[in-house]
Amino acid sequence: MKTIFEALRVDHDKQRSLLDKLVNTTGDSEDRNTLYGKLKEQLEQHADAEERFFYKPLISADITQEKARHSIAEHHEIDELLEELDDTEYSSPAWLVTAKKLKEKVEHHLDEEEQEVFQLAGKALKDNQKKDLAVSYENYMKDKGVER
Repeated sequence: MKTIFEALRVDHDKQRSLLDKLVNTTGDSEDRNTLYGKLKEQLEQHADAEERFFYKPLISADITQEKARHSIAEHHEIDELLEELDDTEYSSPAWLVTAKKLKEKVEHHLDEEEQEVFQLAGKALKDNQKKDLAVSYENYMKDKGVER
């Protein structure tokens, strides 16, 4: 049975792949529009589910509270970059500049989460909790219709 860490990693890998493809698009293209739509949905739904089913229990534990709050703050920074992209024309050179900032921010967040937060969370969460959170997370994403 999958743990919350494995469930989150599936989406992290999807986000990395979408980001790599997105920053290689050009102009006001159908490809850019499709990839951005998928990425935006993935990032928004993932952050919502992650905050509910991963960070909520971590905020309660002293060992993980600071990291959890930091990660939630990074979700808000990612949201701001998405808003900036929404407000910029696909054909504008500024769009790609912002998309690259988004890629850098998301990859930093994912790396930090996997290399630091997961280790601390492994100590803070009980084994059955890790599996139960994975089920809740995956069900939530499925209910939201997020492609996984």
